[in-house]
Amino acid sequence: MTGWSRRSDRRSDTWRNWAGNTGSRPLRTVAPSTTSALAEVVRRAAEDGLPVKAVGTGHSFTSVAGTSGVLIRPERLCGVRAIDRAAGTVTAAAGTPLKQLNQVLAGEGLSLTNMGDIMEQTVSGATSTGTHGTGRDSASLAAQIAGLEMVCADGSVLRCTPEENADVFAAARVGLGALGVLSEITFAVEPLFWLHAREQPMAFDEVTSRFEEFAAENEHFEFYWFPHTDVCHTKRNNRAPGPARPLPAVRGWVDDELVANGVFQAACSLGRAVPATVPAIARISGRVVSDRAYTDIPYKVFTSPRRVRFLEMEFALPREAAVAALTDLRAMIDRSDLRIGFPVEVRTAPADDIPLSSASGRESVYLAMHVYRGTPHEAYFTAAERIMTAHGGRPHWGKLHSRDAEYLSAVYPRFAEFTALRDRLDPDRLFRNDYLRRVLGE
Repeated sequence: MTGWSRRSDRRSDTWRNWAGNTGSRPLRTVAPSTTSALAEVVRRAAEDGLPVKAVGTGHSFTSVAGTSGVLIRPERLCGVRAIDRAAGTVTAAAGTPLKQLNQVLAGEGLSLTNMGDIMEQTVSGATSTGTHGTGRDSASLAAQIAGLEMVCADGSVLRCTPEENADVFAAARVGLGALGVLSEITFAVEPLFWLHAREQPMAFDEVTSRFEEFAAENEHFEFYWFPHTDVCHTKRNNRAPGPARPLPAVRGWVDDELVANGVFQAACSLGRAVPATVPAIARISGRVVSDRAYTDIPYKVFTSPRRVRFLEMEFALPREAAVAALTDLRAMIDRSDLRIGFPVEVRTAPADDIPLSSASGRESVYLAMHVYRGTPHEAYFTAAERIMTAHGGRPHWGKLHSRDAEYLSAVYPRFAEFTALRDRLDPDRLFRNDYLRRVLGE
């Protein structure tokens, strides 16, 4: 059959995620290039009694995309399919990397409204797990979806918009791969604009005492706190009239490649080998944080290269709980024997209307904890999770956590709405795996 290729017919191809902490050995691996080919893959899996899951580029730290059955690879289901200037939309195949989408849009004088801080993910993987950036008014990638196409468990193709199959549209924007396999996504876009970025070191007490002020005054505000120090790195991004004033090439390479990746990689390796050095390394890292300003097109401001591999846990908290939770986290680290070499990232989001979005129905603040790959993380993440859940936190679906359906049904008011839709669309659980069993129930 045209439009798809079979990568494996035996358990010989092991798929692993970007961080290398999880993977699976599917019975079959396939790479369809069209919606019809994707539908045929799903139908054949159902006939053979095999679970089926689609993967992106593996930037989730959980096993949300793992399967022992049929694994759908994204690389051939790729590319921008349509741009509708009158409607202000772009439609991309589900496996399209965000980097490719942003480059095409910029070439057409268009842009997404908001972005996360990396763009290696596929559009379907990023939206399905609730990937977000930071924003006062603009929300996650999923909240920018204007329409989607999905292959259901029976192999039928369902087109969803706010007007057509509206209940499926509402839920499938952050669907965890539990409702079907996305084949294409339509995003709302706008004319290309300029963002002015101001990055500045600041003391912990100043950032936390002025957090509401910074979040209200800036379109996009975030900061990183370096554990074992009083230092934060603040980032304020706001629209500007232009023209572009990007970082000089040498300065950008030194800051973003040499320091943020090369030197940081060496520091992380030293900290992993000799944990006692971590506090001193953190203090040095805090002192070399750049104070810089520049103006560029959005994706070049929102995103940055991430070459140092790590593990991550992130929780969305009610906005009013953010400073208290961060203060509790700092106190926990200070009184423990933990040595944390990665900064804690803090971002904001407005409330949205997506049932399983971590910002569903409430203004949110995200706290993200990281450790260098290969560093023991269990004690840190367990203690951090205890603090996050005490404040009503909702875990990022693609990042490490231990929450289950009982907990999640209590913090997501529309949880039952999602699971009822899953029962209708996939009663036989074709799209099942162990992760979905834990977070959604049987």
